[in-house]
Amino acid sequence: MTTAQDRELLLDELGLNAQNKAGLGKVLNTGSIGEATERDDGTMEATVRIKPDEICWDPSILVLPHGGDLELTLINDDQNTHCALLPSNGDRKFIWLVNHSKGKALLNLDGPGYYWYSSPTGNDEGRGLTGTIVVLGDVPPEARLDRPDQPRP
Repeated sequence: MTTAQDRELLLDELGLNAQNKAGLGKVLNTGSIGEATERDDGTMEATVRIKPDEICWDPSILVLPHGGDLELTLINDDQNTHCALLPSNGDRKFIWLVNHSKGKALLNLDGPGYYWYSSPTGNDEGRGLTGTIVVLGDVPPEARLDRPDQPRP
């Protein structure tokens, strides 16, 4: 077991934190963590990017303070074409990202939980180009199960 500070060193030592080392890409979600910012109107915004030759989203984990609308900017700084298949209530969103391009997606994630997204072209997912959006909060009262209150940490 390692501490958070030792994690990057161990991943580097094992060759798991870069493309073309022990694996073809980074181990899923071993990248950075970012937080969305909230505008005055309640819409959240964030930017994720694909760095050159890294085959991972940066940040690979994006945290939203609550459910709602998110304007997500995606930047492909890589020399290869990728895409993004993103979660959103009602229907998924798809954005094609040619090399050195930028796109925007308007997502609605109204419930707390983990939502994953990826680039399903080629073997991008298998090489580590997956990300997670974590929506904080609690389930609204109308969606809760009819059971006694559960202990909270």
